[in-house]
Amino acid sequence: MIKGGLALFALLGSALAAGTAWAWPAHDPVPGGVAVVPLEISGSRAPLVTYGERRVLVLQREGRWHAVVGLPLSARPGVHRLELREGEQPQRIEFSVHDKDYPTQHITLSSNRRVNLSEADLARHQRERVKMDAALTHWADASEVPVRFTLPVEGRLSSPFGLRRYFNEQPRAPHSGLDIAAPEGTPVTAPAPGRVLSVGDYFFNGNTVFLDHGQGLVTMYAHLHTIEVEPGQQVAQGEVVGTVGMTGRATGPHLHWGVSLNDARVDPLLFVELQEAALEEQAP
Repeated sequence: MIKGGLALFALLGSALAAGTAWAWPAHDPVPGGVAVVPLEISGSRAPLVTYGERRVLVLQREGRWHAVVGLPLSARPGVHRLELREGEQPQRIEFSVHDKDYPTQHITLSSNRRVNLSEADLARHQRERVKMDAALTHWADASEVPVRFTLPVEGRLSSPFGLRRYFNEQPRAPHSGLDIAAPEGTPVTAPAPGRVLSVGDYFFNGNTVFLDHGQGLVTMYAHLHTIEVEPGQQVAQGEVVGTVGMTGRATGPHLHWGVSLNDARVDPLLFVELQEAALEEQAP
């Protein structure tokens, strides 16, 4: 369980304090957050902007271009840089990343097989990782990108984003998505329009769907009981993509919802309006 029994609205405190306009992702420049960086350029054509080696989402608001940058959980606080490629000389744009202390979660699994992998399981995971990475790093040019999400399932927040996780008291990578607990078979819907990139059954994630929303914005839906879509299919906001399950490494039925932006796993709640995020308080 999460220490302290955090409520959902406490998790949104930084976004609210920033006075964010919810038509866009919340500007929350922390590890696992999103930085919305204004660009000092004009013109009707979107510029090419990179962060590290990755292209980033660029959108226009009130006649001004902005870079919408996903920050990995491994990002260090301090000055970070974008590269804007317009004309002969690239421009460097600086922005600041602030520190954030995520809570801790201890999970006990009855089978050590999913904590300490056998050679066969590790080989399977490594094969699957190639397919998953291909989906999470996918880039598709798009002039319109939906960045205002609805929740994909109704339920209780069982594990927020960014948790420092321990499985059977062994440290593992931070939680890179948002877990929402719901009864098995509960419909899981697309939070925004998109195209099905791929589907699969993975060792850790179980039955999983990846949706592409354009310009490096990809969402993931894991531990599904059933998958109701096929690769290449266009889905509308609210369309069912699968049902809640507990496939893969799961201790109970829930949806693991992940958001990847320029190949950085970021907090899905930064894309959700507060009034639409009325989940129940975290269980003690």
